[in-house]
Amino acid sequence: MTNFTDEDLDNYLQNQVDLRHRLVSKSVEDVQKIIKDLTAEISSKDARFQSIANSGVHNASLKDQPALVSKWSALLRGRCAYNPAIQVLSPTLYLISVPLQGLTGYKGRRTRQWRYYTLSGSRLLSPVREPEKLYQWLELESFVNPSQEWQDSLMTIEGDIVPAKVVNVFKKHLETSIKTCGLTSKVSMLESVGSVVRVAVETSEAQIEVELVPTVELMNYWPRRARWPRLFRRWPSTERARCIKSFGFNLMATSNYHWLLSFSRAEQVLLSNIDEDGGCRRKCYWVVRQLKEDIWCPGSKPVITAYHLQTLLFWTCEKYPCTRDWKDFRGCVLRLVQKLHKCVSQHYLRHYFVRSHNLLKYSNTNELDDVAKKINNFLDNPGTYVH
Repeated sequence: MTNFTDEDLDNYLQNQVDLRHRLVSKSVEDVQKIIKDLTAEISSKDARFQSIANSGVHNASLKDQPALVSKWSALLRGRCAYNPAIQVLSPTLYLISVPLQGLTGYKGRRTRQWRYYTLSGSRLLSPVREPEKLYQWLELESFVNPSQEWQDSLMTIEGDIVPAKVVNVFKKHLETSIKTCGLTSKVSMLESVGSVVRVAVETSEAQIEVELVPTVELMNYWPRRARWPRLFRRWPSTERARCIKSFGFNLMATSNYHWLLSFSRAEQVLLSNIDEDGGCRRKCYWVVRQLKEDIWCPGSKPVITAYHLQTLLFWTCEKYPCTRDWKDFRGCVLRLVQKLHKCVSQHYLRHYFVRSHNLLKYSNTNELDDVAKKINNFLDNPGTYVH
């Protein structure tokens, strides 16, 4: 077996990881400018949709909460260059949340159990299926003060804000705005997958596929089903966990009837502050991500994304919370790869905040098995790949 050293890993970071990071950063910058212009144009026509410049703590609904904005800025100062709305799933696949406006004062009330309507509003004899563990219904009555614009049959049915209808309105605005902004040479609509709006964006580096998802941002509220932090866990600290929970969560319009729970702000803070004790967690994540993108799972639509790796890193940090557990760079990389191999082989990776949900539940099992074989080959001879 050919092994590798810490020096080999540092060279790998400099020669491979840093290059990829620079290329991705340039593409993110190009995509961000284009989508910012498009969403600003949409917002000027329909105030329910905001520009991505107003995502996260920049949301207009937080103007009266300066303490929360200040806390967020302090945590991420100098650590995160990306707009909080943008998630880079692979070098050529981005997920961008488009913030919604006019839904304030979320109170998380218990919703009625059954729905008997179709997306066109006609009645059903049997109820629509219940949401899975990472999804929920969303009613107008869940908000203390929804704006009058949301009392609209184009967005709601029987008091429910219906994601597919919200997406349909957004998609029509987007198609018009691409022409209005003179971006037809840079942005083209792709065939939708389910309720997700997809566009191809031409950048100076590559063509990027972007998934645009209307998103309700809920600050200062933590959902009950996210039982976190878990008892007797030492990572993150109690104080940091309390701070993270104050940033709340999102509800994303990714399916027809149900809203997807997202914890992107919490995840961003966890990842950005992950090596405060001087460990090598983030370097390990970068190395494993590069290996995934180059060798184990390349391509524009990978079965394992950066989000899966990030989740795996959080679980590993929770299991190994001490500084001394993250001093051996080589050993930590191998430990993370071994854990990834186990998850991919078993087709099972728990969501970090809603642990009853398996992130690989609907993944292509043949593709997962193929990735598992490639990771196993790496573990048999890791030095061949890093050298």
